Amino acid sequence: MPPAVRVAAGAGDRIALETSDEAYRQMDERRDLAAVTATINPVTGPVYVEGAEPGDALAVTVHEIRLTGHGWSIYLPGVGALARPMGTEMFVRKVPLDDAGVHLTDRITVPAAPMIGCIGVAPAGAAASTVMPSYPTGGNMDLTDARPGATVYLPVEVPGALLSVGDIHAVMARGESSFVAIEAEGTAVVSVDVVKGLRLRAPRIDTGDEIVFVGLGDPVQESIARGYEDAFAFLTGEQGWSAGDAYAVLSACAHSELGGPTGSTTPDPLHPLTPIGAVTLHRFPKALL
Repeated sequence: MPPAVRVAAGAGDRIALETSDEAYRQMDERRDLAAVTATINPVTGPVYVEGAEPGDALAVTVHEIRLTGHGWSIYLPGVGALARPMGTEMFVRKVPLDDAGVHLTDRITVPAAPMIGCIGVAPAGAAASTVMPSYPTGGNMDLTDARPGATVYLPVEVPGALLSVGDIHAVMARGESSFVAIEAEGTAVVSVDVVKGLRLRAPRIDTGDEIVFVGLGDPVQESIARGYEDAFAFLTGEQGWSAGDAYAVLSACAHSELGGPTGSTTPDPLHPLTPIGAVTLHRFPKALL
C-alpha cells in the first residue's frame, strides 16, 4: 500500500496512529461473524521511514496509548483455549473504560495496561495477514511488552520499512489464551529510528528493564531454540561477550515463556483461526549488561 505519511528516521517526530474497533461493534450488533463486513484486525499506516533500508532494523518507541471509553471481550466460536467450555455461541461484552480502570464485570475492575497487539513492517515480496501468523517482520504478535515506554525493533525488508499499527488492547493477560482479550479503539503515539545494518531475524523489544527476544518456529521447541539463539547472538556479537559467559548467564538468568497465540506458520486455509507453530519470548535483564 502507498504510505499514508513519510517521516525521517531519528527526527523525533511523534506519529499518532488511530485504530478502529468497528468489527467488534458489528459483532455486538449482529451476533454473527458471517454478518460482519468490517475488516478484522485492521491496521493503520503505512508509515514510510526515510533512511530505512533492507538489512536495517526499525526502532519503534511507544510513547503513549490513548483509549476510548470502552473495550470489548469477545468469544468467537471455536477459537482460543476456552473453545470447548464456551461452546458454539458467540459471546460479546462491551467493557467500560474510565479513570477507575477496566470494568470487566460488575464486581471486578482492573487497572488499564494498554498495549499494541499488531505492529509490523512490510515483508518483501508478499502480503502478510494482520490476524495470523506472527512474522519475522512483526504483525499480530499480541505481546504485552509492546506498551508505552518500550521500543520494538523490527527487521526492515523493503525501502522505507512501511510501518503499520493496530489491534490495541486495554488490558491483556500474557499469552492471550482466549485469542481476543479486552480489545479497544485508541490512538498509539510512536516515534521511529533506524539501526543501520542490524540484521534481525525476528522482532526484539526493549522494555527498559529487559530485552525480549521473540522466537518463531514450528514446533514450539524450534521457537524456543531460535529465541535463545538470538539472545546468544546479541550477547556474543553486539555486546562482545564470550560464548561461555553468554551460555552461563542465559542458562541462569534468561526466562522464557509462551508469547502471543497466533503461531509462527501460516495456518491451514480450511482452519484459518487454528495456529500452527509457536511464538515464544526470552527475557534478558538489562541490569546484567
